[in-house]
Amino acid sequence: MRIGAMAQATGLSRDTLRFYEKRGLLRARRGANGYRDYPPEALDWLRYLRTAQELGFTLAEIEADMPLLGAPDTPETAALLHAALTRKLASIDARIAGLARLRGELARRLGEQMQDCPLRGAPDATA
Repeated sequence: MRIGAMAQATGLSRDTLRFYEKRGLLRARRGANGYRDYPPEALDWLRYLRTAQELGFTLAEIEADMPLLGAPDTPETAALLHAALTRKLASIDARIAGLARLRGELARRLGEQMQDCPLRGAPDATA
C-alpha cells in the first residue's frame, strides 16, 4: 500500500507516516521508483500505535513495547501488555492525585483574604 492509500486508510497525514518511519515505528519497502510500499500488517500496527497514544502512552513507551507485537496472540504478550497498562494506570492515578493536591492548594490560596500576592508563600513567622 502506498503512502497516500495508507494515509487515507488510517486518517493520518503523510508527514505523520514519514515521521513514524523515521523513528523506526513503521517500515516500508521501497519500490524501484523509490515509492514507499507499506505491508498490509502496517494498518494493524498503526491502529495499535494510535490506540496506545490515545491511552496516554508516549512514543518512547510504545517504542519500548514494540516487540510485543511480534507475537500478539501469545500469553506472554498478553501478560506484558497487561503489565504495561497497569503501570500506565498507576502513573495516571499518581498524576490525578498530584493535580488534586495542586487544586486544593490553589483553592486554599484563593480562599484566603490576602493583602499580598497569593503566589507568595505564607509570611515567615521568624522575620
